[in-house]
Amino acid sequence: MVNAVVLIEAEADKITRLAEELVEIEGVPEVFSVAGRYDLVAILRVATNQDVADVVSSKIRHLDGIAKTETLIAFRVYSREDIEGIFAPGGGS
Repeated sequence: MVNAVVLIEAEADKITRLAEELVEIEGVPEVFSVAGRYDLVAILRVATNQDVADVVSSKIRHLDGIAKTETLIAFRVYSREDIEGIFAPGGGS
């Protein structure tokens, strides 16, 4: 599983519609509307690096209202469950 974060600058009047369209794309389970330099953050969970490229280049970047994207591919994903599991009885070294 490859995890990535896509930071999106969007036209202000299209943010809500874009978020709704993004979450309908296979491999995009979550989209956040955020404050700051970017308007939306899309989380990608796909099988391969090529799938990241396909989703970003062929699907996300072609949506009307997207001005710019920046994609960050995760090396590792940490979660509270992972951290707690390390310290659970029998959960770690």
